[in-house]
Amino acid sequence: MKENRNFKVRALGEIAIRCNDVAPMVAFYRDVIGLELMTEADAPIVFFKIAEGFGGHTSVLALFGKAAPVRPGLHPSGEDHVETGAKSSLHHIALSLPYAEQEAVITWYEAIGQQYRVELFEWVGWRGVFTTDPEGNTVELVAYDAALKA
Repeated sequence: MKENRNFKVRALGEIAIRCNDVAPMVAFYRDVIGLELMTEADAPIVFFKIAEGFGGHTSVLALFGKAAPVRPGLHPSGEDHVETGAKSSLHHIALSLPYAEQEAVITWYEAIGQQYRVELFEWVGWRGVFTTDPEGNTVELVAYDAALKA
């Protein structure tokens, strides 16, 4: 069936997280993770640049406050609203960086008292440094190193 598809996804364009309280989430992704704000921090939807992206579409993280407008049929609301944080269906987000910079991540997290854990995925040569954002979402800073590959 693959030969009939005629397209291939090249990159992740956007991660959007609905938040109970946007302000601490903005502070976390800006001040702890170091993402660059693309909008004002108090906008109804706050956008961060993750990377240059592909084909002119910047890779972004978007934070939607619960007060942000929803689109019926696309964004459940009321009794059908989606859980946020640790109760959501979002397992985790992974952001890539060079392997050499992971030591700086660990040093930074220790300096600011941010809890983290490190996990190796030898089958693909990845190491992830995991933490959680203020709403309980798991955030991984992942890197590849051929020396890790089993």
